[in-house]
Order: sequence, then structure tokens, then C-alpha cells
Amino acid sequence: MEEVNELFVSENKLNLAIADANTLPTLSITKLDMQWVQVLAEGWASPLKGFMREREFLQVLHFGTLLDGGTINLSVPIVLPVSTEMKERLDGCAAFALEFKGRRVAILRNPEFYEHRKEERCSRQWGTSCPQHPYIKMVMEGGDWLVGGDLEVLERIKWNDGLDHYRLTPRELKQKFKEMKADAIFAFQLRNPVHNGHALLMQDTKRRLLDRGYKRPVLLLHPLGGWTKDDDVPLEWRMKQHAAVLDEGVLDPASTIVAIFPSPMMYAGPTEVQWHCRARMIAGANFYIVGRDPAGMPHPETKKDLYEPTHGGKVLTMAPGLTSVEIIPFRVAAYNKAKKAMDFYDKERHDEFDFISGTRMRKLARSGENPPDGFMAPKAWKILTEYYTSLQKDQ
Repeated sequence: MEEVNELFVSENKLNLAIADANTLPTLSITKLDMQWVQVLAEGWASPLKGFMREREFLQVLHFGTLLDGGTINLSVPIVLPVSTEMKERLDGCAAFALEFKGRRVAILRNPEFYEHRKEERCSRQWGTSCPQHPYIKMVMEGGDWLVGGDLEVLERIKWNDGLDHYRLTPRELKQKFKEMKADAIFAFQLRNPVHNGHALLMQDTKRRLLDRGYKRPVLLLHPLGGWTKDDDVPLEWRMKQHAAVLDEGVLDPASTIVAIFPSPMMYAGPTEVQWHCRARMIAGANFYIVGRDPAGMPHPETKKDLYEPTHGGKVLTMAPGLTSVEIIPFRVAAYNKAKKAMDFYDKERHDEFDFISGTRMRKLARSGENPPDGFMAPKAWKILTEYYTSLQKDQ
């Protein structure tokens, strides 16, 4: 099993660390940085001990792996940008405190500053440096330096948004799987509402695992809970929608854990999908369902897919260092007009199928119309229409 490397200060050293943090110079961090602090603190990016130093950054950027402890898959830089002014103020300090909204949340020890070569980073991480890409825009507007170092996190990170009980750490998830006596754990990453096509993939995976002789397969339904772009459905609405899907019995509540994955979304396609998979592997998943165009989005200028939709799945099945997880390849699901249900697409019967895009789904929800019967659980659809109606009221 993968080792989980948490970065919280242990109980017996906490008072000392807090006293220390209160005397150190501080660096104010953004909400996005704070989400990465949470990712690191809870051990999702094990074996990292903090924000990447230059050596780790180069390994990840050029090889998609950490190399100093064997080949460990880590495909995305987890870095802390700082301005030139802050770098000059903090350079030479043995440690400084990270401050978020006026609270000192962590200590960064033995810092190492290095140049944030933004265009090079973006071109390698995203395959483009298009400044209209929403995450690239944040990189370009961020500091011109990066600082890496060992992170000591003073307390569990809470967002107090009514969803903290869903934010289970990798260790807590492993404990839950143990309590459920799970003999197979299959994870599904998503940033969108669940429709019956997603559900079909999850149901089919469970059926296949049972056929293979597993007795208690457990589904980890694991929506991404960090930053997402403005036109994605916000987390609180997605969580309500997921709850309705379970409530309607589309997924079996007795063998499903719904939890929030704290990572921000980078929309970096095949590069990012490896991160999504590896983090779930750290939390104990041994099967990972990969969908169509994972972590993809339309190119901001050409509006064509930024990534070839099958590449995410292909890359995952070949990725180095994903040793203890099996990839469940995507099968195309579409709405079968004859069956009035989501079904696996068969090109022999092409005319029976209707491909309902996310754009069309949003359009229906905005105008308060219903999708075809069997596309999404009715209670879950109702929540989506409520969300889109609330948007129009705000405008």
C-alpha cells in the first residue's frame, strides 16, 4: 500500500510550533495556495514534504515523476509563487509562516527560491501557454519566483462551508474502506454533476469486479473540491446533486463513499489525469475509472478540444509509477432513445443514440426543461435546474 505522508505538526509539538510561527516573518497566501497547502498537509501528494524545490519541480516538469525515491508518478508541479518584493524580504530566512486571511496556518522551513519560468512551465504542463486558459491566466498573473521548502501545517484545514464532513483525508478514507470490509475500491473523479451515463460506468465497473470474484467492491465517488473555472457548477450544488443521485438509488449508498478531493482543477488533460489517479491510489483505491477527455476543456480561442479526448485514458494505462492501481478504460455511454436509458454506445445501432453534451444539458436546465427520461435521476435534475435558475436571478 502507498504510504501517506501527512504534514501536520504532531500534538506534542504543536504549542512550540505555534509559538514559533508567531515570531516568524510571514508570507500571505491566496485561496488557491491554501488549497495546495491542504493537498500537501493531508498527504495526497505523498511523499512530498512541502512545496516543490527546484530539483523536484524539474523532475515533475520534464519526467512527470519524482525520481529520488524510485519512480513515483507526480505529473503536476505543486509550487508556491511569490513576488520579487516578497522574495527579497524573505530570502535568507531559515523559516517563515504562511498566513491566510490573517491566520498563520503553516511554517515553511529551509526555503529555496527559484525563478518561475511561466511560459516554459505552462507549455510543458498544459501543452499551450494561451493566456485565456483560466488556470494559465492565474499562473501568468502570479509571482515571478517560486519557493519550495518543508511544510509544517499547524491545524486541519477547514472551509466552514457546511461541507467539511465530506473532506476525508487519505488516512480517513483508508480507515472507512477497512470498516466497510472493502476488497476492491474503485474511484471516479468528477467535477460535473452525475448523469446516468456516469452512473452506468460506475454500475458496470461494480458488476465487472463482482464477476472477477470480488465480494465487497466499494465506490469512491470523489468530486474535485478545489478551484474550478467560473462556468463549472459550484461545489455546494454538485454535492447536493450527488446526494440526490444516491437518494434515488441510482448508485448504492451502502457501497459508496462520497468524499471531496481538495485539489484545485487545472484543466491540463492527460498531464492532470495522472495526478487525479495517483492521489486516489494514495487514498487506497486500486481501480480507477477514466472518462472521456478527462481534465479537458475547449481551447479558449479555437473552441476545439484542447486535448484529444482518448489520450487521457491511453496515457493513464501507460503512465509510470501507478503501480497499485488498475485503470478501467472508458466506454462511451449515450442516451438510447429506444430503451429510454443511458446505454453503452454501439456504432452498429448509431441511429438509436442521442449524444447529450454538457452544453445542451446546461441549456435545458437553464430554460427549466426536462432532459429525456432516464438521462438523470429526477431529484438530481431538479437541483441542477434550481442552480441555473438561481444564476439568472443573480444577474
